[in-house]
Amino acid sequence: MTSQTAIDATGPGGKASGTPSGPHSTGGLRGHAWLTLLTVAVGVMMVALDGTIVAIANPAIAKNLHASFSDVQWITNAYFLALAVTLITAGKLGDRFGHRQTFLIGVTGFAAASGAIGLSHSIAAVVTFRVFQGLFGALLMPAALGLLRATFPAEKLNMAIGIWGMVIGASTAGGPILGGVLVEHVNWQSVFFINVPVGVLALVLGLLILLDHRAENAPRSFDIPGIALLSGAMFCLVWALIKAPDWGWGDGRTWLFIVVSMVLFGLFAFWETKVAEPLIPLGLLRSVPLSAGVVLMALMAIAFLGGLFFVTFYLQNVHGMSPIEAGLHLLPLTGMMIVASPVAGLAITKLGPRIPLAGGMAATAIAMYGMSTLDTGTGSGLMSVWFALLGLGLAPVMVGATEVIVGNAPMELSGVAGGLQQAAMQIGGSLGTAVLGAVMASKVDSDLPGNWAGAGLPKLTPAQLDQASEAVQVGVAPVAKGTPEPVVAKITQVAHDTFISGMSLASLVAAGVAAVAVLVALLTKRGANAEAGAGVGHI
Repeated sequence: MTSQTAIDATGPGGKASGTPSGPHSTGGLRGHAWLTLLTVAVGVMMVALDGTIVAIANPAIAKNLHASFSDVQWITNAYFLALAVTLITAGKLGDRFGHRQTFLIGVTGFAAASGAIGLSHSIAAVVTFRVFQGLFGALLMPAALGLLRATFPAEKLNMAIGIWGMVIGASTAGGPILGGVLVEHVNWQSVFFINVPVGVLALVLGLLILLDHRAENAPRSFDIPGIALLSGAMFCLVWALIKAPDWGWGDGRTWLFIVVSMVLFGLFAFWETKVAEPLIPLGLLRSVPLSAGVVLMALMAIAFLGGLFFVTFYLQNVHGMSPIEAGLHLLPLTGMMIVASPVAGLAITKLGPRIPLAGGMAATAIAMYGMSTLDTGTGSGLMSVWFALLGLGLAPVMVGATEVIVGNAPMELSGVAGGLQQAAMQIGGSLGTAVLGAVMASKVDSDLPGNWAGAGLPKLTPAQLDQASEAVQVGVAPVAKGTPEPVVAKITQVAHDTFISGMSLASLVAAGVAAVAVLVALLTKRGANAEAGAGVGHI
C-alpha cells in the first residue's frame, strides 16, 4: 500500500501555505510534537473520563430527576449510540477539513454539552445532551490520532501513542474514583461541570499549539450514500447489542436488527466499489495487518470491558465496598497501564508490534483466567495480582493495535483509520458486555433454583424467581423487608455464590476470547505508511 505523503501546513485561519512542511516548518509553540501530544491528551482525557464517571452519578440522577431504571440506561445508551455510529464519518471529516479544526470543534462541543447536562432539570434534557456529547466526542477522538500521526516521526510515534493510551487507561479507570468523590461531596451535576474547565484548557492549548496537517491528496467530496448506509448498519448493530439483554438473544427483534445491519453492511461494501471517493476505500481493509489490528482491538475490548463489567459488581455488591473503595482496588490495573504503556511504545518501536501484541493478549488471557478464580473470600492482595497483570497485558495492545491500524493507512485516511480503531473498541466493548452478560444470565438462571433449594429456603414462584435472578446477576441478594436475620444470611450466601459462578464462567469466556486474539496478533506488522507524517512537527 502506498500514499502520497506531502503535507500542507495551515495556520490559525486554515489557509494553506502551499508548500510541504518540513521538520522545522514552524517556530515557537505551534506544531511542537510533545506539546501537541499534551493538547490532544487533555481533550481525550475529558472523553475517556466521561465514559466511566457518569455510571457513578446515575443513581443520584435517577433520584434527583425522578427517572426510571430504563431512563437511566438511556443516559449511557444515547451517548454510546451517537459515538459509535458517527466515529468513522467524523474521522472522514477530519481527513477532509483538517484534524485541527475537527478537534477544536469536538472539544468545544463536548464541553458545552457537558455544561448543558449539568444545568438540565429533566431526564429528557440529560439524554438529549448526552447524544450531543457522543457526536462531539466522535469528532474529537479520531482527530487526536490523526494529529499524532501527522506530527510525530515514525521512531517516536509508538511512544506518543503509548502516552496517549496511558491517558485513556488512567482516565477510564480513574472515573469511578473521581465520580464517587464528586457525587458524595458535591452533587451529580459536578460530574459534568468538571468537563467545562478541562474543555476550555484543551481549546486554548489547541488554538496556541496545534498545527493543521492535510495530505496533498486528501478527499475533496463526501460519500453521502455511503455515510447513510454505514450509519444505518452501525446503528442497527449497536441497537441490537444494547437491547439484547432485555429482549433476549433468541428474540426475533434482536435478530431482525442484526440481519438488517448485515444487509446494510453488504450494501455499503457494494456501494464503496462504485463511488469515486468512497467513505472507506475497500483497499484499506485488504491490508491484512490493518484488518488484524481492527479485529484485535475489538477482541481486546470484548475481553477487557466485558470482563471488567462484572468486577465492579463483585467489589461493591459481594465485598460491600463503596464506589470509591472499588475504584481504589482497581488502582493496580490503572497504575500498571500508566507505567507499561510508554514502555510498550518503546518495545514496539524496537521489536515491531507482533511479539508485544501477542504477549499482551496472552497476559490478558491469563489475567482473565485468574479472575475466574475469585470468590467471596478472596483478599485484596490476590485481586491486585490479577488486576495488575491485566493492566500489563492491555498496555501493549492499546498502543500496538492503534499503531498498526493508523500506521498501515495512507496519511490522507488517518482520520478514517482512527475512526475504525475507536469504532472497533466501542463495538467490542458493547459486544463483550452483551455476550458475557448473556453468559452470566444463563449461568445464574441455571444454578439459582438448585442453590436456593439446596439452602433450604422457601420455594419461589416463577415470577419471584425471575426477580431474584435479575438481582443475583449483579451480585445483589434478593432479600424482602422483614426477613429474619438467619434467613437473610442464607439468601446472601446463595446469591453471592451463584453470582460468583456466573462471573467465573464469563471470565473464562473472556480468557478464551483473549487467547484467540493471540493468534490474530501474529498477523500484525509495523505500519507500512508510518513514515507519512515523519518529521512534520518539531520535537
